Amino acid sequence: MSLAIDPRFESQVRRDEPLSRHTSWHVGGPADVWFEPTDRQQLLDFLCSLPGGTPLLWIGLGSNLLVRDGGIRGVVVSTQSALGTIEQRGDYDVYVEAGVPCARIARQCERWDLGPAGWFAGIPGTLGGALAMNAGAFGGDTWQHVVCVETLDELGGVHSREPEAFRVGYRHVEPIDTARSGERFLSATLRFAARSDAGAMRDLLERRRQTQPIGEWSCGSVFTNPPGDHAARLIETAGLKGCRIGGAEVSRKHANFILNTGDATARDIEQLMAHVQREVARTQGCTLTPEVRIVGEAA
Repeated sequence: MSLAIDPRFESQVRRDEPLSRHTSWHVGGPADVWFEPTDRQQLLDFLCSLPGGTPLLWIGLGSNLLVRDGGIRGVVVSTQSALGTIEQRGDYDVYVEAGVPCARIARQCERWDLGPAGWFAGIPGTLGGALAMNAGAFGGDTWQHVVCVETLDELGGVHSREPEAFRVGYRHVEPIDTARSGERFLSATLRFAARSDAGAMRDLLERRRQTQPIGEWSCGSVFTNPPGDHAARLIETAGLKGCRIGGAEVSRKHANFILNTGDATARDIEQLMAHVQREVARTQGCTLTPEVRIVGEAA
């Protein structure tokens, strides 16, 4: 797709940008247009300059995301530089923009003596993605802390929304008013208490290091946990640890992680996900639901 870009932004646009450079799985075909704004106002100006109906994908750290080998038609916007503000407001509230890594939220709250927030260190993405899916780790969930959010509509309008405007569940968030389904998260105000979990972040990071394949190419957890059970237990019980398709492998350390061992394609990963789902359904009688978002076109 050939997209005309406003000349004001051409110097910050990269065309046919391989998304394997920007995803934690290190796979993914090219984006027609990759744009990395320097600040929030430039982001808003750029979005307003795009022709109506331009396909648009926002990306933070590229975790919890599988980009197919054919890549993305349209525009991919990186949020990290433009939406990177985090600041304390009042005694217990923290204003966080969507491009802030969740691990940074945990570290900053520890400095400010606010908590419980250590569990944010267990989320490998940014706040924007955490808001979109109610990400959680070690018993904490993002939306249990949300006071309000800022959203951006498809016409470039910015809105303040209360939590009551959303239907929030396990790894699921949607606006109650379906007319707002195209809005994207710009920021949130999160509320904590005086910290009662001193040392929690250190302990949780150590627990994560012991139980998860940290440092290897993965997206984080691949499947959501079924009610009353754990996807990792079901996958392991089905005998799938170490199962491979091409360069993709079910982790031997944590069965709900799929690794790119070095030369995997997105197709390898997607096929392995489907194989895991089939085998768990066949042997355990349970249908696993992907937590990872799959986007783009097949090669």
